[in-house]
Amino acid sequence: MSQSEKLRFNLINSIMRALLPMTHALWMKPSSPVLRLLATTAMFFAVIFPVRAEIVEQTLSNGLRVIVKTDRRAPVVVSQIWYRAGSMDESYGATGAAHVLEHMMFKGTKAVPAGEFSKRIAAVGGRENAFTSRDHTAYFQTLQKDHLELALKLEADRMANLQLSSEEFAKEINVVMEERRMRTEDSAQAKLYEALMATAFQSHPYRHPVIGWMDDLKNMTVDDARRWYENWYSPNNATLVVAGDVDPAQVFALSQQYFGAIPSRVLPERKPQREPDQIGMKQVTVKAPAKLPVVSLAWQAPHLLDPQNDWEPYALEILAGVLDGHASARLNQSLVRDKQIATEVSAGYDDISRGPGLFSVDASPVEGQTVAVVEAALKEEIARVVKDGVSAAELSRVKAQVLASQVFQQDSLFYQAMQIGEWTTAGLDYRARDTRYAKLKAVTAEQVREVAKKYLVDDHLTVAVLDPLPMPTEQMVFQRNLIGGGHVR
Repeated sequence: MSQSEKLRFNLINSIMRALLPMTHALWMKPSSPVLRLLATTAMFFAVIFPVRAEIVEQTLSNGLRVIVKTDRRAPVVVSQIWYRAGSMDESYGATGAAHVLEHMMFKGTKAVPAGEFSKRIAAVGGRENAFTSRDHTAYFQTLQKDHLELALKLEADRMANLQLSSEEFAKEINVVMEERRMRTEDSAQAKLYEALMATAFQSHPYRHPVIGWMDDLKNMTVDDARRWYENWYSPNNATLVVAGDVDPAQVFALSQQYFGAIPSRVLPERKPQREPDQIGMKQVTVKAPAKLPVVSLAWQAPHLLDPQNDWEPYALEILAGVLDGHASARLNQSLVRDKQIATEVSAGYDDISRGPGLFSVDASPVEGQTVAVVEAALKEEIARVVKDGVSAAELSRVKAQVLASQVFQQDSLFYQAMQIGEWTTAGLDYRARDTRYAKLKAVTAEQVREVAKKYLVDDHLTVAVLDPLPMPTEQMVFQRNLIGGGHVR
């Protein structure tokens, strides 16, 4: 970096630190033209001249990929180990294995007995946890930078030396089954989402719940967990992401010290799992105790494969912002404020995945209103995008909000590491993240209209309806719709 570039970097960094904290609030509510200009200026610098942090990587001889992102704002470090193995890699009859193994990873090794992993991290003031998704399983620690070595030592130990006993498994599988009862079987919205996914996908393993089907859990054995561990928990199927106030050379040295001796393994063959083209609308109804009905519409849609040359996923992301991204977005303005036929509405689309994508919208009718009326109103708003398009002012506002959301997320050290891990396990080059900002900015109104016209059609549609049954008195608490929710633990 030249001296002039360093000066510009420091100037932009100072501007960003001064302006970004207020930008989100200014965009989220009406303000004067001067304040709007201030917010726009901050967003301009954030997107055009993003504050750069050094990202470097090495791959160990056993295949472990180590990616380090330096961020020296605080003496803190986040360590995340990502395994490219999630519920999409499970077979029929063994659903839930990825998530069960995540639980078992805390049950100890010869050197670190059950429960000791968490105690040792807590003893140095750190926090740790894990999550399983359809695409991956990840384990993470956030701690003071001087204790990074402890986190890497513990993770390397359980990558190679996990002890899986029948006794511990028998206890933990009951914990997982109870988790399923609480999170899915006792939640009308979660049951609806589960039915939606099982209906929207005909053959792709995304149709299975991450936590697994109850019958599969009841019949799972410790050998199933051991098989999953031996198949996938290998350095050549993992990515270590470290972000924070660290010296990359030291991180690479510690990675070599603790992970370098773990041998790679031959991974199971991953066969193509292409979802057949949908040839007509699908419908499913779930009857469960709930206060209000819910209708969810989900269309099969593409996911990001080539960040540089794809454009449809970016246009779909902007379309989701047009429909939902803020209080005055189209769905909320029309169904909640103007027509007053829905209590809440949302739209969702996630383009970063290993498998096929879904674009979804959902709503809960107000008391006395029907699902049919709300479903028709949702479709009407989509048809209006196709027919009339999006105005230049609306497009500009939505882009600013979508980009602002992504910029503000970068303020989180954990999210910085997580974004790298997600992109990498999805088979994407994390270095193309900057391309994402430019491509989102370049989306045109015609492209938004085009993807709505191409993908949001009945032949690609699955409709899921929650038909509420009377609720027990102690459960009369309405839960926000979980359609399109985040990671499952």
